[in-house]
Amino acid sequence: MGRTLESKKQIVETIEGLLDNSEMALVLDYKGLSTKEMSDLRSRLQKSDGICKVTKNTLMRQAIKGKESWTGLESLLTGTNAFVLIKGDVGSAVKAVQAFQKETQKSETKGGLFEGKLLSQDEIKAIAKLPSKEALMAQIAGAMNSITSKIAIGINEVPSGLARSLKQHSESGES
Repeated sequence: MGRTLESKKQIVETIEGLLDNSEMALVLDYKGLSTKEMSDLRSRLQKSDGICKVTKNTLMRQAIKGKESWTGLESLLTGTNAFVLIKGDVGSAVKAVQAFQKETQKSETKGGLFEGKLLSQDEIKAIAKLPSKEALMAQIAGAMNSITSKIAIGINEVPSGLARSLKQHSESGES
């Protein structure tokens, strides 16, 4: 028995809500994946604020209709698709998908969309190579700490230098 029009509308609304909260979408060909493997992918994505949604392409078309930032997905809506919607740490979610694909050897990324731009396979791989959000924040904090240390040393050096100059001047005056 097929879905009713009302249930289809609810699914489209759910997808629209997910898209509104997402920064990036990946389209995977999930053909051949077992339920256990899909559960594994979903649990990996959960750690990085990602969600994997399997829905019909026609329902996804309805969800992206009129949303300029997501219309690029239209060209990827063929075959059996799973949609990975990511908010937050994009890099770690893409890494999780790629690690899953490497282990199972069954799924393939058809493409992705980030900030309204359709991504190539190389661009998706480049995103996966980026450091995690936490690592980037640590690098920024380290750089800021280094700058403040240098400023403090520089500010402290002004009176010290002045004192050395005065001492040197007074010693040269006594000779």
